[in-house]
Amino acid sequence: MSTESHGPASGHDQVRPLLDRFTADIGRVVRLTALWAHGSLALGDFQPGRSDLDLIALVGEPVSDQQRQELQLVHEALAADEPLAELLHCTYVAAAELADVSRVHATWAMSEMFDRRVSVLSRRELQAGGLALYGPDPREVVPPVSDRQLADYVRADLSDFWHPRTEVPHLWLREVWVDLGFLTLARASVTLQDGRLISKREAFDVLGRLGAPADVVRDIYQRRYDAQPPPVGDSWRTRRGELARSFVRQGIERVLAATADSDR
Repeated sequence: MSTESHGPASGHDQVRPLLDRFTADIGRVVRLTALWAHGSLALGDFQPGRSDLDLIALVGEPVSDQQRQELQLVHEALAADEPLAELLHCTYVAAAELADVSRVHATWAMSEMFDRRVSVLSRRELQAGGLALYGPDPREVVPPVSDRQLADYVRADLSDFWHPRTEVPHLWLREVWVDLGFLTLARASVTLQDGRLISKREAFDVLGRLGAPADVVRDIYQRRYDAQPPPVGDSWRTRRGELARSFVRQGIERVLAATADSDR
């Protein structure tokens, strides 16, 4: 199972026309200062049609109600014309509010407009290797995130969000929970161990070291990287879900216990 990275440039090139149009379209609605990519595109593991396009737009003023409506129309029109735009998510942050981690901002994701924060993890991604699509480099603008802030955020995400979800068996029949559960655990373990952020592709090597069920790891890898992944039958879907739920639950408990010991 190869985990060779192709670098951020290759992913960017594949979506450059979409991003160029998006930049121009939102620039007619808001006073755009910068547009940044984080997540898979910035970390060099973008898979067209499978990976989200995670963007942050830095704008001159908070988005008004009228602008929210106009931005929604921009996103809907883009998705109607460009299949990859279905996975384009963007949070619109007023420059004066960027430093406030508790502030919520207008966001388009999952085909709707709502408010959410720019997480500590997203901020660290921007600082560690965010991709400037328009305007200044995010490392010149985004306030620093300390290692302690990052570790606290990752621990809380594992303990408060992911661990309770392992008590809900039916969730793990869905591929999105299996995939994100495994990859989030692997990436979190590295961040808590040494403060690094790794891509989803790099997480596959970590899953092996964590003792993840090899059949489930192979299943996730094939659906993420193979052109034609094999079909999933009902029997395997049920068994995969139980294997995944058990591994993620036990893995979270081990990782949290190990990092709690290291803090003493």
